[in-house]
Amino acid sequence: MTINMTQWVADIIRQRKVAAIPVMTHPGIELNGHTVRQAVTDGNIHYEALRTLAKQFPSAAACTIMDLTTEAEAFGAQIAFSDDAVPAVANRLLPDVKSIYDLQVPSLTAGRIPQYLKANLLAAQKGIVFSGCIGPFSLAGRLYDMSDIMVLIYEHPDAAHVLLDKCTQFILKYCEALKLTGANGVLMAEPAAGLLSNDDCLTFSSPYVKHIVDHLQDDHFIVVLHNCGNQGHCTRAMVATGAAAYHFGNKCQMEEVIRDVPPTALAMGNLDPVSLFKDGTPEQMRKATIDLLDKMRTYPNFVLSSGCDTPPHTPIENINAFFEAINEWNNQ
Repeated sequence: MTINMTQWVADIIRQRKVAAIPVMTHPGIELNGHTVRQAVTDGNIHYEALRTLAKQFPSAAACTIMDLTTEAEAFGAQIAFSDDAVPAVANRLLPDVKSIYDLQVPSLTAGRIPQYLKANLLAAQKGIVFSGCIGPFSLAGRLYDMSDIMVLIYEHPDAAHVLLDKCTQFILKYCEALKLTGANGVLMAEPAAGLLSNDDCLTFSSPYVKHIVDHLQDDHFIVVLHNCGNQGHCTRAMVATGAAAYHFGNKCQMEEVIRDVPPTALAMGNLDPVSLFKDGTPEQMRKATIDLLDKMRTYPNFVLSSGCDTPPHTPIENINAFFEAINEWNNQ
């Protein structure tokens, strides 16, 4: 759906009511009687989950599945699938520094990329949709091993930059294809950057994210940068990317991190997807939602969201409590 997203962001900020955009697809998968494995391998089932959620809940935008293995699989990583859990990288693809230089950037026909493009193409015809992709540093960590890449950036920084450049090339190519489906933006998950200091994030994550932002973001397509590893220590590095919106996890305090976000950009978050959405009671969900809304009352660029993707087996009652609470707060 063609929408001026620059104006959409401005309208969200200008309106009196707070918008809600939880990151969730798994409840829709389950409502339709499908498994996670089916949804992440079949674009039609993926889309049907988004359509079901859009009919049932008044979210300001739909978010596709936050799958942090799609791009790694395209590079050749082995993926472990499950019927009721998100996919995971099973084995390290790159065993040593030399393998970084030998790594080839894959095509968009690799792995499950075509199925994700199909889901986005179908969903983009129905409303505002944020596609999903992984961030460059997080992808590099999945290819090289997350612990070892933290050593690599200090012992072999040149090799780290080569790997990050290859990851960025593919992510940009993938996001260009997502943009062509008609999606309105992309939620880029870069949680591994939260392991870095602000200075290291400015070296090994933000410049690569900014390269993607500079090439993609315009009046009809925005980048939402998600970093649920940020505890508040690298918000400035996130903002250096120039993204139109920033999505925060529950490890940080929204009322603190939003101070580093430009007032013309959206700051989204950050109710705990596990302890509240999945494991909490509706009463706990309602109270936490109202409490966060009260804390963020003076920030018109705040958008209420989950701190990350709501996991499989999240009770519908808790999602209902979330939306009932924001509706109550907005109409007080």
